[in-house]
Amino acid sequence: MYVPRYIFFTKGTGVSKEKLSSFENALCDARISQFNLVKVSSIYPPKSEIIDIDKGLKILQPGQVVHCVLSRAESQEPGRRMVASVGLALPVEKGNYGFLSEHCGFGQSEEEAGKYSERLAVSMLAHTAGEEICPDESYDCDEDLYEVNGKKVESSNFTMATTCDENGLWTTVISAAILVP
Repeated sequence: MYVPRYIFFTKGTGVSKEKLSSFENALCDARISQFNLVKVSSIYPPKSEIIDIDKGLKILQPGQVVHCVLSRAESQEPGRRMVASVGLALPVEKGNYGFLSEHCGFGQSEEEAGKYSERLAVSMLAHTAGEEICPDESYDCDEDLYEVNGKKVESSNFTMATTCDENGLWTTVISAAILVP
């Protein structure tokens, strides 16, 4: 059974006259271009540990098939603002699964997109637990935590915003959660 032991987050941007090359450049900027990435749905595995990118890259090998939750936006419209964000909702009580959300969009600030992806992750975690919640109503400002099914849930986001190249070149922005065996 494969359950990732570690997760790290990364983000990047890329620019090129070719759309695919722009994406490849964003992967290079995020330091994950050497892997065969496979997008997966968004469950944060129980007992997984968040590590920094340098530690994660030491575990992985070039050419390895690597599972990830990936958010991606691309455009060639000069000056267009774009964002890619991965949100995380993780129960404070250890040993429970969490949720990773992907959000991409246009016109939002990095902060707006990040908060949106966090609320989305909290909502989806609640949904998988059989509860429908309004994230704004379940947020405790004093503790900086959400409450889902009577359990405290912390949230965070990993977001990248950029503005599309002024000369009309393809611009790609990505944010990713990399799942490490």
